[in-house]
Amino acid sequence: MRAMWKGAVSFGLVNVPVKLYSATENHDLSFRQVHRTDGGQIRYQRVCSVCGEIVAYDDVAKGYETEDGQLVVLTDEDLKSLPNQSSKEVAVAKFVPADQIDPMLMDKAYYLEPERAATKAYALLRDALEAADRVALVTVSIRTRMTMAVLRVHEGVIVLQTLLWPDEIRSADQVNLGDTGHASDKELAMARMLVDSLSGDYDPQEFEDDYATAVHELVAAKVEGAAPVAAPAAADTGEVVDLLEALQRSVDRAKAARGEPVAPSPAQAPAKPTARTTAATPVKKTADDPAAPVKKTAAKRKAG
Repeated sequence: MRAMWKGAVSFGLVNVPVKLYSATENHDLSFRQVHRTDGGQIRYQRVCSVCGEIVAYDDVAKGYETEDGQLVVLTDEDLKSLPNQSSKEVAVAKFVPADQIDPMLMDKAYYLEPERAATKAYALLRDALEAADRVALVTVSIRTRMTMAVLRVHEGVIVLQTLLWPDEIRSADQVNLGDTGHASDKELAMARMLVDSLSGDYDPQEFEDDYATAVHELVAAKVEGAAPVAAPAAADTGEVVDLLEALQRSVDRAKAARGEPVAPSPAQAPAKPTARTTAATPVKKTADDPAAPVKKTAAKRKAG
């Protein structure tokens, strides 16, 4: 793994030279745009919208569009004048409780590796972070932009995780919830049962990117000339309108998956016997009972 950045972490008078490695990698599938008839790849050219000429890469500059629609061209000299563009220092501003950092602010994660001469100082910073149960709030300039980040420990390695700026988080007020109200006591109780039924520990090995797997299998089948296998149809579970019934079905399904006994729901339970259907309850006939003459007629026919 090749280091993408070299610098130093400074906290107080302690300086820790480090290398920066990307801690994550993107496994998103990428498809190339091709000509449907012959499979040729589609290529794009940089064409100027004003003169219509093809522009060489060396002649491409950065432009910033203002709110009123003006386009300001920024030269390389302009960009070099920006602050902290080439800073190689990770400066610790303060140590803060981890729960004060909203997870929505978390962005890209990087591993920090110490230079050979800085292993002792690296271990000191790592152990201090773990002992304090805090994260270090730092500023860092990666590539061309200064950003905030935190230092935390993951499996014995210091991780630098960049943060979004607060104004990069959109306000939740933009979400139209409508008249959602609140759940009833019965719905909430049933939802808690569902939460309990589905509770467990996080194990990333339990989950799989089935879409990526299916794409690889599809491509392999086409390479080998085999017909691709059609995806199985989704099971029809029926439309559930009542929220409580949906929660009950969800709880039953979760219990069944765990091998636990599932009690019949009120909708599935047999109807309780009534006075008309209970065999042990004698039925007293009266003169006004419409069934009385029928029984008498049947008795006369038997005697005859």
